[in-house]
Amino acid sequence: MDARTFLGLEATDDRLRWRLPVTPSVSTPGRFLYGGCGLAAGLVALEEASGRPTVWATAQYLTYAPTGSVVDWEVALAVTGKNMTQARAIGRTDDREVLTVNAALGHGDLELQGTWVEPPDVPAPDDCPALEVPPLFADSVLDRVEHRLARGRMFASDVDGPGDGTSAFWARLPGHLEPSAATLAVIGDYVSNGVSHHAGVRVMGRSLDNTIRVAKLVPTEWLLCDIRMHALAGGFAQGLAHLWAENGTLLATASQTVSVRRWPDDLVPARMRAAGDGGEGRR
Repeated sequence: MDARTFLGLEATDDRLRWRLPVTPSVSTPGRFLYGGCGLAAGLVALEEASGRPTVWATAQYLTYAPTGSVVDWEVALAVTGKNMTQARAIGRTDDREVLTVNAALGHGDLELQGTWVEPPDVPAPDDCPALEVPPLFADSVLDRVEHRLARGRMFASDVDGPGDGTSAFWARLPGHLEPSAATLAVIGDYVSNGVSHHAGVRVMGRSLDNTIRVAKLVPTEWLLCDIRMHALAGGFAQGLAHLWAENGTLLATASQTVSVRRWPDDLVPARMRAAGDGGEGRR
């Protein structure tokens, strides 16, 4: 399975136009398009249209695409040079712009290389506890990812005080999908999931943006998502995640700005109350 198949992204007769049915498998528990899947779909379309790999991309989320709708993608190759293409992909539902992905795609020929950050010292995937997705997250994209907790908390039914600003988990996608800019975008979107752990209270968040910077793609069965929250102020949180291969190669860096608010009891969705949990919001 490749990223295009994972997303259910459909080609058209025009290489600059694509369709993404918003099925539960690419949706949040709140029943709208998961931001990481939106960015991933834009990247697949951009890479196919340009014939070049992603170097950097960012998505700005403007509104929601509800489950059951279709996002129509239009790619514009703004500037194409010898080694680099600057491009954008606009996703619309019923002619309403939902998100815009801007990207640089290409590959240079400089032989120098280096990595100046270190992976966290955490146990290997087989030595980390497997996490079951709570019932309130079932039938969503989160239910398709295998998680193993390496540090901190995830999907906890209670929040018992603030964390230390870092958390980490191993992730494996269906079919052991090899890393690509698109698959990394899906896992990188978990940055917003770290706010409750670090703030020490149950909150829900909505991503305003989602950026992926690709370092080096190497085959790996598991991805380590090392989340580092930076700040929460004025109702907005900022943080990043380093995405690592099992052999310690830095695959990419993801970053986000998240609009954050507490979970008021009267706003907890009925399906979450039925599951017996207040629920940690995912956008």
